[in-house]
Amino acid sequence: MKFLAGLLIGLGLGVLVGFLFAPQSGEATRSQIGEQGVLLRTGQLNEQIRTRAQDALVQGRELYNRTKSELGERYTRAKSGQL
Repeated sequence: MKFLAGLLIGLGLGVLVGFLFAPQSGEATRSQIGEQGVLLRTGQLNEQIRTRAQDALVQGRELYNRTKSELGERYTRAKSGQL
């Protein structure tokens, strides 16, 4: 019985906090979801996601290569006692 009461109180508090701290109204949220649906149906959203993923991949590769190079140089200096 205590568990059920705690569960209901927690649920109520969660809903209350959600209403108080919602970033925008329900109408604005529904409008935003509708716009995203249109983008999804037209394929524009897929293209945006693909472009962002490609950019992230390029940046990740650049960071990996730069880090690998720096670590290789540090290892070489440490091995030769130049640190």
